[in-house]
Amino acid sequence: MSKNRQQILVADDEPNLRRVLESQLRRDGFDVIGVGDGEEAVAALAEHHVDLVITDLKMPRLDGMGVLKYIAAEYPRVPVLMITAHGTVDTAVEALKLGAFDYITKPFDRDELRSAVMKAARTRELSQTTASNATEAGGRFEIIGRSPRMLEIFDVIDRVADTPSTVLVTGESGTGKELVARALHEYSRRKSKPFVRVNCAAIPTELLEAELFGYERGAFTGAVTSKPGRFELAHEGTLFLDEIAEIPPSMQVKLLRALQEQEFERVGGIKTIRVDVRLVAATNRNLEEEIREGRFREDLYYRLNVVHVELPPLRERPEDIALLFSHFLDRYNERLGRTVRGISPEAEALLLAYEFPGNIRELENLVERCLLFCDGEIIEPEHLPEPIRRANSRDRDASGGLPSIEESLAGFPDLLNEDESAGLKDLVREATSRMEKALIERALEKTGRNVTHTARLLRISRKSLQTKMKELGLREE
Repeated sequence: MSKNRQQILVADDEPNLRRVLESQLRRDGFDVIGVGDGEEAVAALAEHHVDLVITDLKMPRLDGMGVLKYIAAEYPRVPVLMITAHGTVDTAVEALKLGAFDYITKPFDRDELRSAVMKAARTRELSQTTASNATEAGGRFEIIGRSPRMLEIFDVIDRVADTPSTVLVTGESGTGKELVARALHEYSRRKSKPFVRVNCAAIPTELLEAELFGYERGAFTGAVTSKPGRFELAHEGTLFLDEIAEIPPSMQVKLLRALQEQEFERVGGIKTIRVDVRLVAATNRNLEEEIREGRFREDLYYRLNVVHVELPPLRERPEDIALLFSHFLDRYNERLGRTVRGISPEAEALLLAYEFPGNIRELENLVERCLLFCDGEIIEPEHLPEPIRRANSRDRDASGGLPSIEESLAGFPDLLNEDESAGLKDLVREATSRMEKALIERALEKTGRNVTHTARLLRISRKSLQTKMKELGLREE
């Protein structure tokens, strides 16, 4: 497989159609594996790395539904597109409820196929590097973490999972927002019903309404059959709208009505469809700021923000870095056939000092890279990417502008004169307080009094910095 090219498995018992599909997919920039039935597809999945599966419904030995069920059980993150000349809308809905990403009817339109493949490929790309399958000792709800912030989030999931309440999950890219959404579904009474994910950023604006609410035959050019939307497919289950800030204001009105009334009409239809859907929305943007800029409706925000889960960036939960590293080490040892046992203290110290702007997704990619370049059993500093080693070097240079311990304790003799009755513990406490204040003041000066950047420079959380500033009387200043 070519570097950076996704690989698609095509399963169809019609050789001519399979060749047409393979040719088009290669022209669109994919690597392709072609097989003639479902059993060959299962064998190919075991032998090759596959990013996307396109399968016919009717095939000898093992049909498309069988392939779909197998993939849902063994490769749940691999999207499946179903192609059929035999199925009805009911068959397609059944396939989608079993986990198919989408379906296309024969004879298919090439542009429709290309659009579906690109959407599925993009979804695979975004979800491929998400942490999952937490070890029992390292977290809950298949989410890894033992830091105080993550324990608080586990408590929220525990309280609201089995309720119909709408949940808004926020956090930077790569922090695991989809994992929270899946946990809310899997630990609710809806777990046997569909979990339907929609990446709002991956769908063109003009197609978003049809994607969410479906369309009737003849509603627009190319609508040769009726098709249910994601709301219908999620009936009695959970609908996860990722990157919800990407929905344009014109569509937000209809979404609000669907959430409030649990009813809508398909594009081009007049029949009102009622559903029972639990909604989880996620975004990496500040929706309150989006409201001020006129890009997001305030009433929709309050409808979504019934329960708010804010995922912390990895730099604010350094206690979890070793847990996550160990998890990914096990995963990629198995995937790459390696036997790396761990990481040296020096390399681990570099990781703990790094800010991880890409969060968990960046850490996972880092582990895979380390295993590729490590010839021994232990990952050393030289196996880490240059940006991590360089960033730590820059941090050490930058910290040269902060006061030294000697500078901060320059007034220490005065403490003895201020209160001759003070004991050693009191003197140390006062000296520490003075040193903390001096360090924070200098760091604030270096960052132009930007609290977020100051927290990063001092390698503490923003919340901890704000608390410390309040204790030291710096917030008033």
